[in-house]
Amino acid sequence: MTRSASKGPYVDPRILKKIEGKKPGSTGVIKTWSRACQIAPEMVGFTFGVHNGKEHKEVFITEDMVGHRLGEFSLTRKFVRHGGKMQKEMEQKQKEAEISAAKAVKGATEVKK
Repeated sequence: MTRSASKGPYVDPRILKKIEGKKPGSTGVIKTWSRACQIAPEMVGFTFGVHNGKEHKEVFITEDMVGHRLGEFSLTRKFVRHGGKMQKEMEQKQKEAEISAAKAVKGATEVKK
């Protein structure tokens, strides 16, 4: 459910106070726990440390991010890839194939010299 248009976007006043009067890039990482805060045009160029429940993830704000929420760019769940024994074997074969292909290319370039 989106926020009512009559209320306007939710921008945490504490974040606006932290960036007020400062130049983008000159300040360090601005730590925040406010994941629900929408990104305003005034925030472009700043780097925020958005808390994900365990640590602060650095998020550099660009123009494309305006209108989104800070929490969208700091994931709370860590993806551990699927698979197991079969997946490891497949990855090992792929790695060996890449190495052999690289050696073949290297050998071909040395022969031409």
